[in-house]
Amino acid sequence: MTSQGADEQVPDVVEPSTLGPTWKRGPDGKFVLPEYTLGWQCLAWTKTYLQHYVGKAWQYTAEQARLTLWWYAMDPETNRFLWRDGVIQRLKGHGKDPLGASWSGFEFVGPCRPSGHVADQGNEWGIPEGQPLGVQHPSAWVQIAAVSQDQTRSTMTIFPGMFSKRAIEEYRIDLGKEIIYADKGRARIEAVTSSPRAMEGGRPTFVLLNETHHWVDSNQGHEMAAVIERNSTKSADGMSRTLALTNAYEPGEDSVAERTREAFESAEAGRVADTGLFYDSLEAPAEAKLTEAWIIPTLQAVRGDSVWLDLERLKASILDVRNPPSRSRRFWFNQITAAEDAYVAPYEWDANPHEGASLEEGDDLVLFFDGSKSDDATGLVGCRMRDGLVKTLGVWQRPANWPGDQPYRVPRDEVDGVVDHVFARYKPLAFFADPGAGYDEADGERYWDGYIDAWAQRYGKRLKLKAVSSGHGQHAVMWDMGDRRRQQLFTEAVDRFYRDVLERQVPHDGHKVLRQHIANARRRTNAWGYTIGKENRESARKIDLVVCAIGARMLRRMVMNSPSWAKRSKATGKGRVVVLR
Repeated sequence: MTSQGADEQVPDVVEPSTLGPTWKRGPDGKFVLPEYTLGWQCLAWTKTYLQHYVGKAWQYTAEQARLTLWWYAMDPETNRFLWRDGVIQRLKGHGKDPLGASWSGFEFVGPCRPSGHVADQGNEWGIPEGQPLGVQHPSAWVQIAAVSQDQTRSTMTIFPGMFSKRAIEEYRIDLGKEIIYADKGRARIEAVTSSPRAMEGGRPTFVLLNETHHWVDSNQGHEMAAVIERNSTKSADGMSRTLALTNAYEPGEDSVAERTREAFESAEAGRVADTGLFYDSLEAPAEAKLTEAWIIPTLQAVRGDSVWLDLERLKASILDVRNPPSRSRRFWFNQITAAEDAYVAPYEWDANPHEGASLEEGDDLVLFFDGSKSDDATGLVGCRMRDGLVKTLGVWQRPANWPGDQPYRVPRDEVDGVVDHVFARYKPLAFFADPGAGYDEADGERYWDGYIDAWAQRYGKRLKLKAVSSGHGQHAVMWDMGDRRRQQLFTEAVDRFYRDVLERQVPHDGHKVLRQHIANARRRTNAWGYTIGKENRESARKIDLVVCAIGARMLRRMVMNSPSWAKRSKATGKGRVVVLR
């Protein structure tokens, strides 16, 4: 059944998009539960020792209870957890922090490790017969990790009111603001923020990673996540695990949440090995609209059991024109969506062929170079003539951990060496290079002018198409994009590249930095249509490799439409000439 609303058909019940075993149903329509799980012990223990407030025992919603059972699911043969690490992705306000806090409390002083015994009938915990029983970790070390103190505080402030009087007395819990101890210091919960070096070498027994959609290079989020993973891997009993709580991330930020989702999807598709990642998400379907008729039914689907959310208030926020639609979709629909002015969405780029694509020695190709001195990235991208394969040959940009008091300069000699290698291994037919605007303090010339001149002298005779060959002079390589005529030509190439991507006609090598730059690029209008640019002039999100990719595809069309290519095709009998607009 559907209902009519604002001249559109809206289902009476919106079916959410789901990920994770929590949402699987059996033939009878009921949710499937794990066959063997320590989660039953967690449900019983939290109800006994935790509280929502004084006098109200802890009680999970049905959704949270299923999550608990699946997170603690075990292999009955090895008596080990099925999942090595996990992610719970939900809309804002869903209750991720209380859930994570309750599991952290269980890992802190509860029977969170398998004892090797199973429950018998009528046991004191009320656990189903045959399910595993747990024991307390002898030296639990629980970490609540985030990239800022404010993010750890959202979880740490839950603990003082969460532990019941019985728990505090039996486990001798000493409540502190930053560190909570139990059993005379043998167990602890601590808040940690982005100081990866200080964390290196620890052996935590459980780590809760909070708001990983904010964990990026600029705040050392990736380095911190890597340290946590290493520390967890080397735990003494091999059962230390990490759990990330996140909202829908913004594509292109290259956050820890984005990388983790990509890893999960790659494993699901069979492209990489399954390493035991538990990923659970409840998202609005792709067809859901941000209209009055759609909002409430969609929110009812996406909130799950979080009945405490005020849907009318959320609806008002979504309809508020001051809030960008992309942000409303991420925050309230839990959808991973690009910004409204995004040039190409990551999923559109991924839909183009990119598995196992690589250049072969001796390939005919064209090259496009975008130079920078320090602030932007410097890139070199090739495009193979026979099939249009886009290949990232080099990218240089300031490392995230570069000392702020030391100037960064793109290593020109290293770039020069890569160019030499490319010309030695392949057959470049054209090579356009934009020098950028940076100047060399020593000689007052633009940072790349001397190198581009040297490339023209070294390789100009091998190039079938010159960058400049007109009354304005001749140069085999120099192609300054500051020229208005070239800006118009590049603008046309931007539109053509976009249409080719949508038609899945741009094979590429799957380079991660190019994909990130693709996601960073924004549409910007000019006198000839639209081109691309950064989200703002000061943004640290680079787009230079996209410029190179578009330029390389443009250059391929220029070569194929050139008289020299037509003569070559006729002489060799290889194919026919097709004019590419």
